[in-house]
Amino acid sequence: MNFISAKAMPSKELDSAVRRMTLALDSVQAAHQETSLRPDDPYYALIEKGFFEVAPLIAAQENKSDWHIRFYDKVRKKLKFDSRSWDMVSADSRKVAYRLLYGMRAAVEEILLQSGEDRFVSTMFVQNETSATPSVTILGITVHSGDLLVSRGGAEVSAFISRGNDYPGNFSHVAMIYVDKESHTPYLIEAHIEKGVAIATLEDYLKDTKLRFMVMRPRADLAQIKANPMLPHEASLHILDESQSRHIPYDFKMDYYDASAMFCSEVGSYAYKRFGIDLWAFESTISSNGIMEWLNDFGVEHFVTQMPSDLEYDPMLSVVAEWRNKEALFQDHLDNAVMDALIARANAGEKLDYHIWMLPIARVVKGYSIMLNTIGKEGIVPEGMGAVTALKNTDFVNRFQKCKALTMLKTKAFEEENKYVPPYWQMVRFAEETTSD
Repeated sequence: MNFISAKAMPSKELDSAVRRMTLALDSVQAAHQETSLRPDDPYYALIEKGFFEVAPLIAAQENKSDWHIRFYDKVRKKLKFDSRSWDMVSADSRKVAYRLLYGMRAAVEEILLQSGEDRFVSTMFVQNETSATPSVTILGITVHSGDLLVSRGGAEVSAFISRGNDYPGNFSHVAMIYVDKESHTPYLIEAHIEKGVAIATLEDYLKDTKLRFMVMRPRADLAQIKANPMLPHEASLHILDESQSRHIPYDFKMDYYDASAMFCSEVGSYAYKRFGIDLWAFESTISSNGIMEWLNDFGVEHFVTQMPSDLEYDPMLSVVAEWRNKEALFQDHLDNAVMDALIARANAGEKLDYHIWMLPIARVVKGYSIMLNTIGKEGIVPEGMGAVTALKNTDFVNRFQKCKALTMLKTKAFEEENKYVPPYWQMVRFAEETTSD
């Protein structure tokens, strides 16, 4: 049954159907909770099918419970536990983890977007992973020194980073947190396109747009952590000290083997690798010709790399909690829809371009930016980005903003006519219509 049919049902009949379906899923989940399963176990396919069948009905309910959130978190915890013994390089394991973690999140968020503010759940607490390191509270979540904070930024390129992957995801940025043992002051170490690896206060970190935010922590039962419970703190201190002792430019090439420059994922990966923990259990791959060409226009040369969204599937890490608010979630979905439509155009052969007469101006601006970089200031054109790349980036931003504005108009018209927020697939269709006009 789809969402429209469910909305037309009498409330009591709909509630009864939801109750029957959720009880059946709860029974399946409980029966397998204590058993470690392989990725090909029928349990996972059964859970996926059942959850996607009941999700549209829950979205249509006037009075929703939080069952969908609690159930998703149970399945997420179980899959993360089971995957400790999986070969995550295997395509089968990867697909099961992706379909359940990414797919069920997508269904939960469709329900959340159909919920009123009083029914919207901003914070999902998943796994209270034990940690011996100093802590601080961020957005209502206890975060420990050495945790990895995975987020989604609001910039156009953030949408590209999260979606431009063989497994499109929800996240575009990774930061590592260091918490001082004495003062409990937090510092965020992160790589920025504009200035390379830098240290931010919590206030500055939260000032940057966060459409979503997830806390990940190394498992307490890892041999390395059991031998040294303060390892995450020491790893974060190491990258903090290194970022203060040398300038680390942004790595546009996305080469995580070369630490002379770093992109955001590389900050955490590099820090933990120095202490014997190799994160990203499998490499991220980008094989679509259109995505590769557009990313290459931004300076990317390595298409087997470490993407922020893929960190979620690493069995060495636990998902501690996840945060979003309703307005930010809507913007996240809108940006994703626009980016998916633009990626379709890239895969159809469209190129990023620029006006040749703008090149001399861009070169002058780049020269001025280099001068600013030499005195420790940010330039208009980021360090490591050439004039041509900057112009192609401008073309990308303009395409994105044009498509987004038109998609937003169609989305609002749909909402006014139908009295509900269009689902993600409908937003993608709107975005594709605007790019084909």
